[in-house]
Amino acid sequence: MVKKAANKNIKTGKVVKKSTAVKTKDGARESLAVELRGLIPKLNTEGLAFLVKQARVHIYNMQVDELNKAARAVNTASAKAAGITRAAKKPAGENLRITGSESGSSYYIYYQNDNIVFSRDEMRQLLKMVNAEGTDVGIQTRVFNWFNTERRDVFSLIPMVDKFDPRLKTIIALLKKNFRLKA
Repeated sequence: MVKKAANKNIKTGKVVKKSTAVKTKDGARESLAVELRGLIPKLNTEGLAFLVKQARVHIYNMQVDELNKAARAVNTASAKAAGITRAAKKPAGENLRITGSESGSSYYIYYQNDNIVFSRDEMRQLLKMVNAEGTDVGIQTRVFNWFNTERRDVFSLIPMVDKFDPRLKTIIALLKKNFRLKA
């Protein structure tokens, strides 16, 4: 793939056109690193501090993702050793549903033969999270963290391991499909 980039030479201010072949992720990474190095002289201290903070947050998130992958690998290996396969499990969405009361003042998430009640404000907060801009993983992270800080009782009813749990994905899909935020 050939990528053409138009960059200004920092010293002369003239536009320099380059044609570079980007064949690997390392090539794309190097291209981005060159661009970032070129932008640094234009930033003030506040801008640099912001970028450093964002880089640290991103590095931390990458480390957490790696730990989560390792934990899932261990769980998968343990399940295989115990003779449990995915085919033997029921699909997560089979026993999950969300309904609202007739008055609209409360909402119920049903899982298996039990339910948990949410207020209208809590449902509104959930809907804002699931309908906000972002990747699926970002939305899953926000909702999982919200449950973890605001409604830990959800975990006693619905055993969700982490933000990648299929039950969490099902809850988010049900919210997106069946409920809308009023302006």
